[in-house]
Amino acid sequence: GLGLSALATPVFWREASEERFIMTRFLPLSYTPEVAEALRIGGPLVALESTIISHGMPYPQNVQTAQEVENLLRERGVTPATIGILDGVVHVGMGPQQLERLGKLGLACKKVSRRDLAAVVAARQNGATTVSATMMIAHLAGIQLFVTGGIGGVHRGAEESWDVSADLTELGRTPVCVVCAGAKSILDLPKTLEYLETQGVCVAGYRTDDFPAFFTPHSGLPVSCRLDGPGEAAALVAAQRQLGVSSGIVLGVPVPDDLAAEAAVVEEATRKALAECEAQGVKGNEVTPFLLKRINELTGGESLRANIALVKNNCKVGAEVAVALAALQKRSPAAKL
Repeated sequence: GLGLSALATPVFWREASEERFIMTRFLPLSYTPEVAEALRIGGPLVALESTIISHGMPYPQNVQTAQEVENLLRERGVTPATIGILDGVVHVGMGPQQLERLGKLGLACKKVSRRDLAAVVAARQNGATTVSATMMIAHLAGIQLFVTGGIGGVHRGAEESWDVSADLTELGRTPVCVVCAGAKSILDLPKTLEYLETQGVCVAGYRTDDFPAFFTPHSGLPVSCRLDGPGEAAALVAAQRQLGVSSGIVLGVPVPDDLAAEAAVVEEATRKALAECEAQGVKGNEVTPFLLKRINELTGGESLRANIALVKNNCKVGAEVAVALAALQKRSPAAKL
């Protein structure tokens, strides 16, 4: 069968007014000129998911946030590649008009995981990519770094519901480094880390020995390795690529000190919501929706603002790693293998 490198081989190019269209053998990928040029010259690149735009917040706040995050990367010399699907075409990088359209569509967009990708493309529908689909497309496009808020995980009560995020299996089979604040504390974190270990995923702590739990900088659970700067993180990504390791990397970034106060409010609300969840006997796949709704109520909507600040902090770290990785690969061509 064809490997991923074969799948990503361009068959033809067509110039368009706003973008460059590349048809791979099985998957149409539309690159903005900015992303196509960064790929051509080996410049720093970071992939971004689109679910936060369509499902994370209302219009126009969603579009404004997406543009702020992209500009934060550009200011640091990194090309952003927001990934999403419009009319069945997978976009690797989105222009202002496309971000605007995605933002206005909102919940009318399909939430696309790996499972849904082919169906949405075949039906020429609109879709916002989750962590798993974003990782898959980023890898096909040749992008090694992806920044998001946090990954999914094993849900509490999974022994009854079997509710395990597709993010974890994607990390086990797709060699992309996901820069994030770990996983939310509403999840079963010990089981999440056990699952990642089984999948062969390197869980690295960025300047920490503890796995971050989103708004909690220290979960008390150890990471598999510690990285004390962007150079070390870039070296790890390059080494995995050279060795042909087919699994991904979780680069866990602890919440910074300047977000500590906001984070503490959200974390306290999370603890209250968990206690209410247990007291009310909420179980199975009803647990996560109950917790997210209750946390938002308890914080008066502040949890969303804190979430955005957390994503921006992860982007700053992701940008530093992307710059270091591009420099490393230019100095040492072997690191691109």
